[in-house]
Amino acid sequence: MPSPPDSAPSARGAPPSPATASSAPASPAQAPAASAAGRQFPVATAPRTEGAAPAARPGPACAMPSGDAGRARAMIDAVLPAVDGGRFAVKRVAGEPVRITAHCYTDGHDVPRAMLQWWRDEGDAAAPAGPAAPAEVPMHPEPNDEWWAEFTPPEPGLYRYTVVAWVDGFESWRRDMERRVDAADIRVAARVGAAEARAAALRAAARSAPADARLLEGWAETLEREALGQDNAQPLKALALQEAAAEAMRRHPDRSLETRHATALPLRADRERARYSTWYELFPRSTAPVAGMHGTLRDVESRLPAIAEMGFDVLYFPPIHPIGRVQRKGRNNTLTPEPGDVGSPWAIGADEGGHQSILPELGTAEDFRHLVARAREHGIEIALDIAFQCAPDHPYVREHPDWFRWRPDGTVQYAENPPKKYQDIYPFHFETGDWQALWQELRSVFAHWIGEGVRIFRVDNPHTKSFAFWEWVIADIQREHPDTIFLAEAFTRPKVMHGLAKRGFTQSYTYFTWRNGKQELADYFTELNTAPGRDYFRPNAWPNTPDILHEQLQGGQPAMFALRFVLAATLSANYGIYGPAYELLEHVPREPGSEEYRDSEKYQLRHWDLDRPGHLRPLIARVNRIRREHPALQADHSLRILPVDNDMLLAYLKRSPDGRDVVVTVVNLDPHHAQSGWMRLTPADIAIAAGDPPAADWLMHDLLSQQRFVWQGERHYILLDPHRAPAHIFAVRRRVAGAGDSDPFQ
Repeated sequence: MPSPPDSAPSARGAPPSPATASSAPASPAQAPAASAAGRQFPVATAPRTEGAAPAARPGPACAMPSGDAGRARAMIDAVLPAVDGGRFAVKRVAGEPVRITAHCYTDGHDVPRAMLQWWRDEGDAAAPAGPAAPAEVPMHPEPNDEWWAEFTPPEPGLYRYTVVAWVDGFESWRRDMERRVDAADIRVAARVGAAEARAAALRAAARSAPADARLLEGWAETLEREALGQDNAQPLKALALQEAAAEAMRRHPDRSLETRHATALPLRADRERARYSTWYELFPRSTAPVAGMHGTLRDVESRLPAIAEMGFDVLYFPPIHPIGRVQRKGRNNTLTPEPGDVGSPWAIGADEGGHQSILPELGTAEDFRHLVARAREHGIEIALDIAFQCAPDHPYVREHPDWFRWRPDGTVQYAENPPKKYQDIYPFHFETGDWQALWQELRSVFAHWIGEGVRIFRVDNPHTKSFAFWEWVIADIQREHPDTIFLAEAFTRPKVMHGLAKRGFTQSYTYFTWRNGKQELADYFTELNTAPGRDYFRPNAWPNTPDILHEQLQGGQPAMFALRFVLAATLSANYGIYGPAYELLEHVPREPGSEEYRDSEKYQLRHWDLDRPGHLRPLIARVNRIRREHPALQADHSLRILPVDNDMLLAYLKRSPDGRDVVVTVVNLDPHHAQSGWMRLTPADIAIAAGDPPAADWLMHDLLSQQRFVWQGERHYILLDPHRAPAHIFAVRRRVAGAGDSDPFQ
């Protein structure tokens, strides 16, 4: 993420120029010195070709490394994860371990060592004031010169990490000593070790470790004395390899020729709700207890117990601001509104105010604060839609005409995506010469609602606004409020969606709505959980939205609504539904071939009979309870598609980070007919950890039907009738040796 230019105030001053924000690589954070001596560390670079001097050619000679850099022999080729080489932040969750790997090696046969360093980014307003030494974690070697270590960011915020490596003279000496058999060689090597120990004793003393200094000095004297006085070298070798001295040596290595990886990589640690959330969308104006009345924020409060009982933890509202009267749309998106038509909430702004105001019919700012507090009591957060666009009568149009694009006929260019036209919406002109004032004003919209208690924002069509703006504003908001979550509603090209995620959006809408077949679902969610995208793109799956009624739902089959719901809630740790319409199986399109709802809430009030027969509320509540009780469903990266020999059955497995919770979901993708097939699930698939002995049999507990099955072997028969149950959600329970007959499964 780019930093504001030096001339800009760090908190609320002018934002960076678009060129700086969108294209300049992030400057690595200046890590504090790794020792009191403040050594300068060589930086890992591409290796230089050795050999005969090349023929003379024009241009300056290649510069040799400065200082001691040429003496440093440890190489660091890669530190992972890294998003675009460190240009953008990796995303993780505070309080959970982050695994870092590095490719480190050296020339010859000496032993390298590597250390992970991490620290809170000082540009984060929530970070402790003043520079602090980086925390260090020793890295562990794996085959093929790969090293790994973990660190745990304690709280939300921006962090940096890097890797340092050096050739460890002591470990190289000790490894060779273990192999030595010749007595003369052992005695000479012992004297070399004594010199290493004396140098380490001096380092220990300088670091205020007197006990280690005395131990190492005494060990050095003993090694020297025994090397000169013993004929039998075996006791001397045992003395050289004693573990207590080795541990002291490892605490005080010689890192004077340390190599530091070239980049301090950024990591954004979010709060848990960024990884796992359950969204319910409703229009507050459609919550009135009587048909034909305009709902209020107080009416929404009456819905909170039912929404909480269904298991939702995020309640998302479309825009709640004053709605423009000029060019207002009528019912079903007509251009000729009737008296009393309420217009689209996304046509923001009128005489009553703009993006920081509340539609008077909904209530007051005090009503909103009261709703936020009541929702919190039910374990629910309020999420607001942020749509950076204006109705023709928004105050911004009068006060800042240069923030909009004007046509030759003297009118403002309204939003359009030919042949679609949105005459009631004016987009902002992000190329305006007054762009800095525009950016600051839009930032103030987020700041206002944060002040009202909101920490989650769903951003409407972010791909139609400046990418440089998003990168700056999200970073600047999260610098002061690290717990803020941004969901990108961008149904657009994959690289654009990924570009927004890289630039800071916490979660992203997906193509789930249009992925319906077995293979395309399997391929898509495997892709979402594969590097490099898995390190920054958090999917949020929605089977419907106010804008999207997919043709699969237009038949109105309860089984189709149920199976799409189960897929969204179990394939993705973050999912949402456009609530009343989905739970009541609303399925009639505006016209054939359209994905728009007929009598859409976007343009009119609706009164929902939430208790009408056939609603999905029991299934929704059951699945959300399963999600809460099973950590395996609260993250995405463990997803694994399981083989089934029927193309209408999709099966997949998820496991918790500790491996103890394993959930297997099987969904019948055919809403009309029962489907059967053989699924492959092996004992090794459900092992808690690699190397665990395989279970002879295990219990599959269907959390939807409460049926239990004991499975053995690798192939298992599945039969799903969509009219009875569209899916199995199995909790896997392993047999515990010696547990007795009452409950032998864990």
